[in-house]
Formats: sequence, C-alpha cells, structure tokens
Amino acid sequence: MSAKTYEVRTYGCQMNVHDSERLSGLLEDAGYVRAPEGTGEGEADVVVFNTCAVRENADNRLYGNLGRLAPVKAERPGMQIAVGGCLAQKDRDTIVKKAPWVDVVFGTHNIGKLPVLLERARIREEAQVEIAESLEAFPSTLPTRRESAYAAWVSISVGCNNTCTFCIVPALRGKEKDRRPGDILAEVEALVDEGVSEITLLGQNVNAYGSDIGDREAFSKLLRACGSVAGLERVRFTSPHPRDFTDDVIAAMAETPNVMPQLHMPLQSGSNAVLKAMRRSYRQDRYLGIIEKVRAAMPDAAITTDIIVGFPGETDEDFEETLHVVREARFAQAFTFQYSKRPGTPAADMDGQIPKQDVQARYERLVALQEEISWAENKKQVGRTFEILVAEGEGRKDGATHRLSGRAPDNRLVHFTRPEEPVRPGDVVEVEITYAAPHHLLAEGPTRGVRQTRAGDAWEQRNAAPPTPQGVMLGLPTVGAPAPAPAPASACGCD
Repeated sequence: MSAKTYEVRTYGCQMNVHDSERLSGLLEDAGYVRAPEGTGEGEADVVVFNTCAVRENADNRLYGNLGRLAPVKAERPGMQIAVGGCLAQKDRDTIVKKAPWVDVVFGTHNIGKLPVLLERARIREEAQVEIAESLEAFPSTLPTRRESAYAAWVSISVGCNNTCTFCIVPALRGKEKDRRPGDILAEVEALVDEGVSEITLLGQNVNAYGSDIGDREAFSKLLRACGSVAGLERVRFTSPHPRDFTDDVIAAMAETPNVMPQLHMPLQSGSNAVLKAMRRSYRQDRYLGIIEKVRAAMPDAAITTDIIVGFPGETDEDFEETLHVVREARFAQAFTFQYSKRPGTPAADMDGQIPKQDVQARYERLVALQEEISWAENKKQVGRTFEILVAEGEGRKDGATHRLSGRAPDNRLVHFTRPEEPVRPGDVVEVEITYAAPHHLLAEGPTRGVRQTRAGDAWEQRNAAPPTPQGVMLGLPTVGAPAPAPAPASACGCD
C-alpha cells in the first residue's frame, strides 16, 4: 500500500510559513509523503490550508479555494481537507457550516494535533474541529520539513502583547510567550550542524523577546550569542517594533559580525495623530531617531519598512507626514498596504473610513516616491563588491539570462553572471555590482570568487537523495527536538 500524499497551502506572514514547515514535518513523521511538484488541483490525499486573517478578503479567498475542491473531493473517497491558521482560530465552526466537506479545523495553538485529527475524522467519518485557547506546545518542539537546506527560520517567541487597533493577530496568536535562550541556541546549533548557514530569528514582535522571562536585554544577548555559533554565517530577524528597539540591540547588531546590516522596521504611518489612533506607542521623532542611530552604527545598513495608507481618519496632512518620514528615512524598500477592515479589530468600527478612490490616490503617490528612493539607494551600490549567498528560486529569469541569483549581506537581491566553476544554492560568490534597478542589483562582470560551503553540500545532498517511502500513517505525532536530517527555507507584517 503506497503512502498517502499531502499538500500544504500557506497564506500570510513568515510565522505562517514557519508553521507550515512544522505541519509538513508532522505529516511526514506520521507517514505521509509530500505530493510531487506539478501535482494537479486536488490530487493530493490531504490538502491543508494554513490561513491568514489579516486581509479583509481572507475568508472569501479561503471559501473560494474550498469550493473548487468540493467536487474533486466528492469524486475521491478518502481525500481529506484541513483548515488551520489564524482564520481557523477566528472562524471556528463557521468553516464547517459554510464548507461541510472540510474534515479538520484546527487553530494556531494546536498545530501538533493535525495528524491525530485527520485520523479521527477518517475513523468517525465526521468533521473534527479543535481550537485550543492557549499554546499547547511551542512550535519548535515539533517535527519539521524545512523548505531550504541552507537557510532556516528559528522562532524565538509566539504571540504579541501589543494592542494595535488595526491588527487581529494578538487575539488569534495570544499573549507573547518566549522560548528559553538555551533552547533557541540548541536549535540554531543543530541547524548549523545540518548545513544551515543563515538563520532568521522570528517573532510576532521579535525584539520584545525577554518580556516573558523578565530580561529587557535578552534579545541583544541572543544576537551576541548567535555570533559565537561556529559555522553560522548570517543572522537576521523579523519583525521588530520601534517601541522595543533599544540601544543595546543596535550595539549588538553593529558589533556581532554575523548579524547582517539589515533592518526591517515597520513604520505604518508618519503621522503622530494616526500613530496614536493605531495605538502604536511611538511617534515620528522616536522612529526617525532609531533610524539615525542605526545609520550611525551601521552606515551601509539597508532599512525596510511596512506602511499602511488610508487608516480611518487619516487626513491629507497626515499622509504628507508619512511622505516626510519616507524621504527622511530613505528606505531601501517599503511594503505598502491600503488599509482594509479586519473584522474584530477596533479600527474596523472607527469613524472616518476613507473612500477607496482617495486611498488609491495616496497609495500611488507613496509607491512612486518609494520607487524613486529605492532606485537612488540601489544606485549607490554600483561599484561595490559583495559576498552573495547563492539562492534557489530567487531569479525567475535566470534560465533565460544565464545568471544566478542570491542575497547580499544587506538582503538586497543580486542577479550575477554564472561563474565557470560549479556553484550551488548555499555557496557564496564574490561579485561587483555593475547596474541597479529599483528592486534588484546586477553583477554583469565575471565572478571574482566562489566559496563552496557546507550549506551548498547540504543542498546537494538533499537534492541528490531520492525520496524515501514512508510507512502507513499511524496518526501519532512525536514531541521533542527535530531529528537531524537534511531538510528544505519579515513575523507578521502587521508589526
């Protein structure tokens, strides 16, 4: 009897991406195998939707996808559909009422139950809805199937203690819970032993780490501790909150060689009045002060941000304040969003909801300004030499252009001429930047050097090994540190 196949469809932030790696690991640990690339709609035996509730139309998107699978499932006895993530935590029984062909609904706090719930639904022949109100097991204690052999997420906390009026995440993910530093470093060291060379520390509010364990400098200490892990070449983190961004973190970034000169610092608005309405707990001068300190400590740091346009009550003058901050901060890139109502958030019921056409006009002005700044900042990189971590799947046109792609230390995307010597994802090349576009850099000359790495070895080993058939699912997940095995790689943007 062949093993059952699975497919996980992920929506939303990096936290959901990380959770999906755990869901894949749980399913493989329980005997499923990943559906091959190119598997058609509904051909996997189990389809898991890991949902997001941040966008206004998240439920429409989910139910549309579920609707397309309904006739497929009707013709395939034994096929199962599971829905998890933030939307499942929020809607609970509503999902089964609207889509009674769904077999399992689980929340953000009990992802470890998925294999058991699938087995229970199969045996009982009825939908299983199980939503925990608090975290049952920290996700990093669960098995994993990582998407990258050379880069990995490492979750250091879950949940959020903030009360931003536009964000529903704290209600769905719960209060912040921190992992013990020793557990985090043990996971980092295990990943490096497997060949990982880049890790991204992940949290809904990553630099608030320590509030749950009573140490205000815990995050800077963690960054410095990562600097002592032999073989770990690059450390990143996402997403921080300006309220908790302290001088000791800036010093740790600047003084720890493997912490990359890159910072994603969500702004959301440049207007003090709007920030107050958003309940963001910092103001324009505080935000720009952080940027100034970071640039003083790391002059070449690339700083990116998130911005919401059209928050309820935002005036033309408020929007001009946002444009002012964008000009002053000179972000390498900005992830810009038009405000959309999140049911269950205070902002959804606020007066002063702005007409769509006004939001669109402001959005287009902001995008045009940021595009101009991004291009100007990228042009400053021309002539510089960078070490590029070769990536997999970053360059959509690499095949046609005979180039490879990867990330500079500051996380800028670089497309470079394919060197004559063999190079693999996870290896490092040295190149000189010859051209800048708003969203990427080009290195069109010959590669100056190629350094093969253990991360490249891990990628090669993983892609050379044929998939190992699994046994029949038992429906019993294991709990504990993930077993060492080659495996596949900005917290929620609402920060």
